[in-house]
Amino acid sequence: MAVELKTVTQDEAGMRLDRWFKTHYPDLSFGHLQKLVRTGQVRVDGGRAKTSTRLDPGQSVRVPPMGTDPSQDSVGGAEPAGAGGAGATPGDARAPGAGEGAAGRDRTKGKTNEDLAFLKSLILYEDKDVMVLNKPFGLAVQGGSGTYRHVDGLLESMRDKDGQKPRLVHRIDKDTSGCLLVAKSRLAASVLAKSFRSREARKVYWALVPGVPKPRQGRISTYLARDEEEEKMRVARHGEDEASHAVTYYAVVDQAAQKLTWLSLKPVTGRTHQLRAHMAHIGHPIVGDPKYFDIENWELPGGLQNRLHLLARRLIIPHPRGQGVIDVSAPLPPHMAQSFAVLGFDASQYDPILEAPEG
Repeated sequence: MAVELKTVTQDEAGMRLDRWFKTHYPDLSFGHLQKLVRTGQVRVDGGRAKTSTRLDPGQSVRVPPMGTDPSQDSVGGAEPAGAGGAGATPGDARAPGAGEGAAGRDRTKGKTNEDLAFLKSLILYEDKDVMVLNKPFGLAVQGGSGTYRHVDGLLESMRDKDGQKPRLVHRIDKDTSGCLLVAKSRLAASVLAKSFRSREARKVYWALVPGVPKPRQGRISTYLARDEEEEKMRVARHGEDEASHAVTYYAVVDQAAQKLTWLSLKPVTGRTHQLRAHMAHIGHPIVGDPKYFDIENWELPGGLQNRLHLLARRLIIPHPRGQGVIDVSAPLPPHMAQSFAVLGFDASQYDPILEAPEG
């Protein structure tokens, strides 16, 4: 693994450095992380940090090659086979593909071109400073344990001649589809992150939930904290350690009798799993949510796929150069388009949440 520079996203605001690593690298032990931080291998915006350092959106975290946990390293000077031990000859220990010459380089170039073509197929909006991608269901935004294909990795194919790679400004969950904002420079990333922090950015999500919320338009305000055992967010009490305030507006757009409702959601804050946790909290978890759907004996209606029905529908944010506003909408992903067709919902309808009061 090479050195990586990862950008802190808006929904990671205020997160401790050790918790940030736990989120991105769950297999990394705390002792190993402490050593990496103590020796200056982990840095934040180029400077030394502590495991308790609080992160701000737009900051850059230097992630060194992890290797193995020092406590598990071999001792006594033994070398792994093929790395210079008995029977080895100079040059035996080579990286995969080393020595393959042009064939290996062609494969790498082909993979890069394939990734670039895929990313370009996702672009909803692009100019010289920013891109908005239509992230598909099932594609992670960043890497983690067991996740090897993700948007952040695919963006390597877009490095410019100066070696600068486009940067993520925020995240959406792996199974959430829709608008994902990417900055093409450090400056644009910093300005856009500030827009998220100051709540100048407006986000509208669409979701499908069981039942019909009452009232039909409302405000959800809770504190959320991570449940480490369940690997999900839970509603917490004010003042509880690591609890963050979260506010969401919702409005009913349409309904199929009393069975299912199409909601428009407007998060004022940007906490991890905020919309999913909030909808479960009011008794209307999002259809297809493997973590938060908790209604016993509820049967998925025929014609609907058991996939998360959550779309980052619309993103409205000031342009980083002050040139007006970026306003982009994403289409329904295939599984939601299928569900809307079955239920008779018209996706061209008005978004009532845009008229909801500000938080």
